[in-house]
Amino acid sequence: QVQLVESGGGLVQAGGSLRLSCSASRSTFSIRTMGWYRQAPGKQRDFLADITSTGNTNYADSVKGRFTISRDNAKNTVYLQMNSLKPEDTAVYYCKFYGSLRDYWGQGTQVTVSS
Repeated sequence: QVQLVESGGGLVQAGGSLRLSCSASRSTFSIRTMGWYRQAPGKQRDFLADITSTGNTNYADSVKGRFTISRDNAKNTVYLQMNSLKPEDTAVYYCKFYGSLRDYWGQGTQVTVSS
């Protein structure tokens, strides 16, 4: 079992920045890929970015150049730095642990970007 706890969401004006954090309970965190997704009201959950155990990253086109995913394996934590935020970035943001047998999700953190 893996528990994921996200933090760092909140209300920000358009053009502002936020950094989300996701802490994992599992000691095998360092060898697993981690990812960030988001879900706006009435929409499907969309992929944003992921990062492998060796630090290779992958981004959705919608956030490339504005969002940066990183990880600190010593702290079992993955981050999402979000810059140049837009109102359309408003959503609940979730982190994902890509397990060997199943995936795990955090509870989500709300990000609201005002215009």
